[in-house]
Amino acid sequence: MVMVAKDIVEKDFLSFSRNTMALDAAREMKSKSHGFAIVSTPTGDPEGIVTEWDYLAKVVAEGKDPRRIMLADIMSSDLVAVNANDGLDHVAQVMTQKGIRRVLVIKDHKVLGVITAKTMLSRLKEYIDRVSSQIARLQSPMY
Repeated sequence: MVMVAKDIVEKDFLSFSRNTMALDAAREMKSKSHGFAIVSTPTGDPEGIVTEWDYLAKVVAEGKDPRRIMLADIMSSDLVAVNANDGLDHVAQVMTQKGIRRVLVIKDHKVLGVITAKTMLSRLKEYIDRVSSQIARLQSPMY
């Protein structure tokens, strides 16, 4: 059983317009316990991502007022995406090569959701445990 991106994608993610004030987005991110938000166009196409690192590096460290900064000013626009049917080995390779903790999952040119490093590790452990259990059953002596 090969797992693919759509098997572990998180479909619950926050999305804001580029004109959303950074403070408003941060408050929503905090209330929903999300460390990132997708910045989308009016048609729903992703155009950027804002992470807790963006807030730290581009707002806090620079002494900017989050009430006066829009997400467009702090978002990272170099989005990385994988296809919904890409294997998890490919997803892990992309995340490792790009040095990222989140990757968008695309299906039919739309964002299906996001895979985070945390989810990837958790699901891979479940998968390994399941496969190990099957191997152990196959190796046990039949009486």
